[in-house]
Amino acid sequence: FSDSSYKSTWCIWCNTKQHEGEGEKLPLRTFKASCDFFQVKRNISNRLSVVFSRTLASAGKELKDNFLKALAEREEANRSGKMTSVIFIRDHNTLGQEVSGYIDYAHRLKTQDFEPYFSGKKRLMPARSDLCYYNWKTQVSTSNSSPNFEVIYDDPNGLLFKNKMDKKILNLDPLSGPGEDSNRTFLQSDIYIHVVIYDHNVRTV
Repeated sequence: FSDSSYKSTWCIWCNTKQHEGEGEKLPLRTFKASCDFFQVKRNISNRLSVVFSRTLASAGKELKDNFLKALAEREEANRSGKMTSVIFIRDHNTLGQEVSGYIDYAHRLKTQDFEPYFSGKKRLMPARSDLCYYNWKTQVSTSNSSPNFEVIYDDPNGLLFKNKMDKKILNLDPLSGPGEDSNRTFLQSDIYIHVVIYDHNVRTV
């Protein structure tokens, strides 16, 4: 706003108040500060509307593969924090090497653009920076805790993930239950050898 704009608005506001019988005038500095505040608030609100309208990378996509459909169904919940999903993928990389790993879906959504995955331009694959990664050809293995999960690899029950929000354990053993507030879904996919999704519903008490 320019000074003349402030003054014009100020006059209109004063005249309206006097017409209503209130007649109370604010100092021009106070009125300017109020205008600045509401202008910033309106700008933030407008920007947030744009951001949220563009949040879902799967929106409007015609998905045929079961795995991509499953990711789309879980996208909003993982972005909002209501759910934290872990994706297990086993397949061949661009070099033809078999790799497998566990991916923190919510974390990847925050750090990567998923539009190319949902549109079929790229394939989601495990990386060395994910929760767990293993290259069966080179035998390179890595494990990294994420903002949502702590990796526990020295437990007698095998590899476990501990949710950092509610401290619940996600059990990856296919012969055991996935844990409290968690579900395991095996999926048939036309674009991956083996995929499993572990969903953990986050409870904040």
